[in-house]
Amino acid sequence: MESPKVTVRSGADGEAVVVCTGEFDLDTAGRLEQACRTEAAEAKLVVLDVAGVAFADSAFLNVLLRLHNSRPMALAGPLPSQLRRLLEMTGALALFEVRDDTAAD
Repeated sequence: MESPKVTVRSGADGEAVVVCTGEFDLDTAGRLEQACRTEAAEAKLVVLDVAGVAFADSAFLNVLLRLHNSRPMALAGPLPSQLRRLLEMTGALALFEVRDDTAAD
């Protein structure tokens, strides 16, 4: 298993860019939620860079949906094929603004 990592950096116009890499499942998806609720709490928009996500299961999807329901959010990619498939199969892809990449600061 590729250890998950979540880092947060400031983006443009009050955005927080949350970069996720590695594999996220029931045991590790909480790292993303915790980072968004603490380090990115004051952001006007959370841009979740998921290009480095090697695996994501329903726990990761649940975190995405909870975050989406609580604040403005966008996904930055390109979306990994496995994550894209998960979002498409569940109908959740239509809920998110998807950006091709994160803008350079």
